[in-house]
This record gives sequence, C-alpha cells and structure tokens, in this order.
Amino acid sequence: MNDIEDNAPEAPTVPGDGAETRAISTPGGAALIAEKVKLLPDSPGVYRMYGTGGELLYVGKARSLKKRVASYTKLAGHSNRIARMIASTIQMEFISTATETDALLLEANLIKRLKPRYNVLMRDDKSFPYILLTGDHDFPQVVKHRGGRSRPGDYYGPFASAGAVTATLNALQKAFLLRSCSDSVFESRTRPCLLFQIKRCSAPCTGEIDRESYAVLLAEARDFLRGRSRKTQQQLVELMEKASADLDFEQASIYRDRIRALTQIQQHQGINPQTVTEADVFAAWTEGGQTCVQVFFFRAGQNWGNRAYFPRHDKELSTEEVLDAFLAQFYEDRPPPRLVLLSHDVPGRALLAEALTIRAGRKVAVGLPKRGEKRQLVDHALLNAREALGRRLAESSSQRKLLEGVAEAFGLEQPPARIEVYDNSHISGSQAVGGMIVAGPDGFMKNQYRKFNIKGDDIEPGDDYAMMRQVLTRRFTRLLKESEGKPADETWPDLLLIDGGAGQLKVALEVLAELGIDNVTAVGVAKGPERDAGRERFFMAGRPDFMMEPRNPVLYYLQRLRDEAHRYAIGSHRARRSKAIGVNPLDDVPGVGPGRKRALLQHFGSARAVARAGLADLESVEGISAKVARAVYDHFHGNPDSAP
Repeated sequence: MNDIEDNAPEAPTVPGDGAETRAISTPGGAALIAEKVKLLPDSPGVYRMYGTGGELLYVGKARSLKKRVASYTKLAGHSNRIARMIASTIQMEFISTATETDALLLEANLIKRLKPRYNVLMRDDKSFPYILLTGDHDFPQVVKHRGGRSRPGDYYGPFASAGAVTATLNALQKAFLLRSCSDSVFESRTRPCLLFQIKRCSAPCTGEIDRESYAVLLAEARDFLRGRSRKTQQQLVELMEKASADLDFEQASIYRDRIRALTQIQQHQGINPQTVTEADVFAAWTEGGQTCVQVFFFRAGQNWGNRAYFPRHDKELSTEEVLDAFLAQFYEDRPPPRLVLLSHDVPGRALLAEALTIRAGRKVAVGLPKRGEKRQLVDHALLNAREALGRRLAESSSQRKLLEGVAEAFGLEQPPARIEVYDNSHISGSQAVGGMIVAGPDGFMKNQYRKFNIKGDDIEPGDDYAMMRQVLTRRFTRLLKESEGKPADETWPDLLLIDGGAGQLKVALEVLAELGIDNVTAVGVAKGPERDAGRERFFMAGRPDFMMEPRNPVLYYLQRLRDEAHRYAIGSHRARRSKAIGVNPLDDVPGVGPGRKRALLQHFGSARAVARAGLADLESVEGISAKVARAVYDHFHGNPDSAP
C-alpha cells in the first residue's frame, strides 16, 4: 500500500516476491520517523531513508521493522554519523518480507544497486574470472569466463585474477590437451594448428582424436578441477609405465609431459591446505579510519588467489560491523562455497549462513576458527590485510599531498576528488578512438575509464578538434542526463585535463558552455618543445599559459595522468584496428556459414580472390549452390541485400 504525499520527493521502488511496500511522508527528521513507527508491523523487512532531492541515505534490514525504526526516533544515544542521517531524513520507504533471511538478501541487493550514502559500500564490484568447460559442443572447449553463466557447461572458480586463470589454463592445456579455440575456428580448420605441434592440444578439429578419447581427457580435467588431482596423476603414471614397458616411448613421453604439467599446477598455487577443499577466507584489518578486507579463494584443495577490498564506510564503524555489511554484498551475485571462514565474529554470522544456504541450495557453513590449519589460513589472510592497508595508507598520504598541489597550481578551491583526462588516437583519421581516464584520492579509477569510438562522416580525417568536440559532447550530455534531478555526485569531475594546447582547450570550453556547465575547471596540457617531458605548457581560461618547475612533484603527477590517458587511447585504437584487420569479408555474406566459407577459401585461396571471382567460378565450387553463388557474387558486386 502506497501513501505518499504529492509534494514528497519521488523514491525508487523495488518489487519483492510477496512483499508489501508502503511509503509515507511527513515533516523530516526524528519527527517523521516517529510518525512512521505508528503504522509499521512487528515483522521482518527492509527500510530506506531518503534525503532532499530524493537522495538515498541508508538501506537497512530488521527482524522487526517497528522496533528497529523506533530506535531512530531520538537523536540522542547515536553516533554522529547516525544522528546526521536521522536529521537529514525527509522520507522513508518500507518493504515487508516473510523472514529475516529474505530481508538480508534484499538489503544486500538494494545496497549494491542503489549505493546509499551512509551504508558500507564495496568499491570494487568487478566480477571474478572462472574456467569454463563448455557443454554445447561434441568436443568441449576450455576457456576463461567472466560475467553471467548463460553458456551451458561446468564453471570452476572463482580465481582472484585473470593472471591466475591464464596460468592455470596454460597448464591445463599441457596436461589435458583440451581445445581452446572458438567454435567458428574449430569448424573452419583443415589442418592442425600450432598448439597441436607443441603438444598443447589434441586437435579434435581435424580428427586427430576421436570423441571417446577426447571425453577421457575431459573427464580427467574435471577430476583435477574438482580436487582429485592425485587420482589423475596416479593414472597417468600407470599409463606412462605401461607405454614404456611396451616400448612405445613416444606415447610414454606424452604422459610424462602431462604429469609434469599437473605437478607444475600444484606447485604454483601457493599455500595449498591439507584439510580444506573448498572455502573462502575473509580477514579484515582497520587502521586510520579505513578497512581492508582480504579474501582468499580455495577450490579443489588449491589456493586460487586473493583480492584486497577497501570498502567505503564511516570511520566510527567497528571492524566487525564493516565485515558484516561487506559479506552480504559480496555474495549478492556470487555463488558461495561450502565453507566461509572469518577473522571476526560478525553480528549476523548465523543469519548469513542461513541466507547463503538458501541461495546455494546446499549447506554453507560460516565459521570462526580458533586453532588448526583453518586458523592458520585466517591468520595468513589477516597478515595480508594489514600489509595491504599499510601500503594503501602510505600511498593515500602522498596522493593527498599531490592533489593539494594540483589544486594550488590550477586555483581550485579544494583538492579535486575526480580528475578526468582526455586524449584521442588514430592513424590518418582511421579507427579514431577517444579515451577518458579517471584519477582521484585513491589513484587511478580504472573501472571508470571510458573509450569513445569516433562516429560520423562529417569529421574530416585527422581533425583532432572535431574528435575532441564529439568525445566531450557525448560524455557530458550523458552525464547531464544521468544526473538530472539529482545532486552532484562522485561521477562529476572537478578537473578536466585535455591533451593539447590552446586550440583543444577552446573546444572543451565551448562544449561546456553549450551544455550550460560552469562548475568544472578545464586545463589544456601541451607537450614541450620537441615533445620533451618536463617542459609541458598549461593553458587555462582567463590566465596566461604557464610552465611548472621541472622537478615539481605535481608536474610528475600530471605527466603520469597524461601518459596513462595516452596509453589507454592508444590501446583502444590498436584493439579496434586489430579487430578491423581480423574481419573476414566472407563473414558478412548472408547464407555463408563456416562450412561454405571453408569451401570457398580452399577453392580460391583468399577472401580477396572470392570477391573477384565470377558467378560461374563461384558455382563451380563444391558445396556452393547456384543460389548461394548468386548471393556471394551480389554481395561483392553491388547488391549486398541479396540473400539465398
């Protein structure tokens, strides 16, 4: 039931399964909350607190909505953070749930999606990589996978980094000879590729191995990834010895190489526990008002890496409270293992175990080990958390001083919280790409980087000014649209650095003026004579261009920003150019799949020769009907809409 006054700020609503949603608006602060308590049920649910302009302040869960929200009816007895939140509240919204576990899951979903100001927030929401053994092909492929699990197959992970996956994939190829090529490449192969020659693939694409034998390799790989590597290794040893006894030394050497690859994987996984097969280990360390949560992943009895998180939170929160809030968000969109080990006894440990068990469809234990190997794993993670936070605090201190220097150099009122740097890359105007990198108090914010493929026939090749105009117009038009009706947030830049001199700066200022943006400082950074680093010249509106002292740390910092933007733009341009080079003209011909494409290439030798071929020549190719030949001919000779 909704009961929202017409003049109340509009708040987003989130439907829940069988949940009842109600929102009421009265005068703000503790008085508003006291009015709401009268109508709330004594049952589980989730509440949301909103400030001026519809800004979401906080999302919380409760076993009893009535009792939990009643605790906010007075400012006294709360920390300064909670008192500020209560005073800023002008609207609340509630969702009743069937159980407290449902409330926990819904709270985590809302926090990750809506990012409320006063909640503990995960800063790095990048998905983890997995290894996928595909299940939609007669000869399954082994690949690195990230994102949703839409493709059929078996997923193994998570791995802490793409590097850990790549290393394991390389060793898996050596040990089990599974194919890694795409299905389209598989279908078009006519002879084994280099991977077969160097004994990293069994070449099922050309029939070098039959389906039954490949299935045996696949089963061995599955056993290994499920933690049964010793069994697989013993079987290979027996096969090697048998081949050697039969004087089949070539086959025996293949088994020997596979055994070596398996041993290499086991040795390079770091510390491998003896009693823990599948677990995630969380350790939190707080210092200087910041917290590091270190996560280690153990799967198949092996250490698959670790990752450090630095969640955003109020300085008044305890380590236990930060870790408690972090855990629910961490597993909101990730499958949990059978065991979760913690360094601190968080308040919602039992509730978390129940929620993860429901989500996984099997029992998930959340433990606080006191002794033994499990405690050693937690202590090791805790040591890494402390060291990672120490490094971050040291870096933050120097970064803060640099940003203060940037503010002084460019006349900003305060150190910039978000710096955006723009650069373009192209070759004579072809495959032009604009790049935007972002930096702030925590260093480079790589999840905020953006690339812009330059569009339109109205831009002359090599017109850098027109390219920069398009990039900035697209960037700030979208930013204005996304932030319409909302207060300025962390996605708004305080400073723009434009790679170029007065001309590029003029373009940037014109774009900002046209869009009515007057609260962003823009600076042009021109390379020095003969492109010498250290002799850059800076251009700003309303002041003469200037240079900095050659050994000024702020100058070095600005050079790093510019170089990072240049690296990112160049990389994006090269990727686009490589993709264009790798495109086969036959891929766009309607009715020509991998089989017909292979037949045409085998007959004519190249796609260029196919494009030049006459209709009669095309019809003479085995497997190409007259209808398909006409489609190919029309595609390359002025009638691309023809289809068989």
